[in-house]
Amino acid sequence: MSDAAGPSPAAIPDFQSLMLPVLEEAARGEVRIGETIERLANRFALSAEQRAELLPSKRQTTFANRVHWAKSYLGKAGLIRLTNERILKSPRLGSKCLRIPLRE
Repeated sequence: MSDAAGPSPAAIPDFQSLMLPVLEEAARGEVRIGETIERLANRFALSAEQRAELLPSKRQTTFANRVHWAKSYLGKAGLIRLTNERILKSPRLGSKCLRIPLRE
C-alpha cells in the first residue's frame, strides 16, 4: 500500500555514520566545514526540513551538529587536522584509512 504523501525521508544520519563521509571530504584537501556540511546534506539527500531542523538549544542545526561531532572525533583520532573553519586531511593516517576495504 503506498502513502499518498510519498515515501518518508530517511532519518538524519548520526555522527558515527558521518565519520567516513567527513573523512572522504577531507581527502579532497583543505575544505571549509560549511561547504562540507552542504555537500554531505546533498549526498544524503536531506530535505529542506531536515536541513533546517534545530537542536533543542535552537543554536545549530541537527545535521551540522552531527557533522561537527564526526569532525571532532576524527581530529582526536589523528585522522584529520582541524583549523578554525577548515578541515585538513592528515597526510598519512587518514589516507591509509580510506584505502582499507570495509566489511559489511
